[in-house]
Amino acid sequence: MSLISIIVPCYNEQESLPLFYDEISKIAEIMYEHEFEFLFIDDGSKDNTINILKSLSISDHRVRYISFSRNFGKEAAIYAGLKNAFYSKDGLIAIMDVDLQDPPSLLIEMYEGITHEGFDCVATRRSTRIGEPKLRSFFAQTFYKIINKISKIEIVDGARDYRLMTRQMVDSILEMAEYNRFSKGIFSWVGYKTKWLEYENVERAAGQTKWSFWKLFIYALEGVVAFTTTPLAISSIVGFAFCLVSFIMILVIVTKTLLFGDPVAGYPSLVCIIFFIGGIQLFCMGIVGQYLSKTYMETKRRPIYLVKESTENNKSNHFHV
Repeated sequence: MSLISIIVPCYNEQESLPLFYDEISKIAEIMYEHEFEFLFIDDGSKDNTINILKSLSISDHRVRYISFSRNFGKEAAIYAGLKNAFYSKDGLIAIMDVDLQDPPSLLIEMYEGITHEGFDCVATRRSTRIGEPKLRSFFAQTFYKIINKISKIEIVDGARDYRLMTRQMVDSILEMAEYNRFSKGIFSWVGYKTKWLEYENVERAAGQTKWSFWKLFIYALEGVVAFTTTPLAISSIVGFAFCLVSFIMILVIVTKTLLFGDPVAGYPSLVCIIFFIGGIQLFCMGIVGQYLSKTYMETKRRPIYLVKESTENNKSNHFHV
């Protein structure tokens, strides 16, 4: 009997939790020949999430939970889940969203892909973005195009965190204990043979999304900074190009003034040029600042998350790096 661990990050999901538990329990009944554990990571929820998890853990021995001292983000929750899942050399580990946008029914096909087809990971991607705002879809597709062109890793458009992995792959992911985490990039970076399953976009079962446009933008920026230094090269090229253009323009102005007596005029255009060059400089400094800030946070060696309580020890306050 093999062990399948289901990692479920949760943040203010009191409406979705009961629905998800019912659905994943049905899948566990279908796959009755396997042992399951449901590891919920409470990412500092402010609603009734933790109380529901406590109740589930009492009524079902398969349910475990870890509750953070505050909201550390989904990336920290994923890392905590992978790190604290019960160890089994032949076990499989899945990451799923609690809002049922990741259909639990796919887990059966994902299991077949690993056990019978020889894959190390079976991941999912959305084939459509039905129900998602068009502007958000446009920027999401643009992000995937850009990062795949400027980085050495390939991130599939529409890729979800929902995937089933072997213990070997999970151990490789855990070796990347960086503070600034971008799981989609990490999954690709570690390699391993991956099969992709497509499915149409599914609306949330309950509750509201915690991902605003701004949060998604910051997350995308994290991915770019974490897996490519191309923006630094671009800023250097832009700086060199403007120096070259400025030198040529100086020669042109001096030549026109000395040979033709053409007075230098155009105060408004000069101000625009100064503002434009200043904007380019600030933009390039911002790129450098992003990389510097990430380096700064890594050197501080802060814990990725702090545990307030868990199934094993409700008074636990140990940290994990």
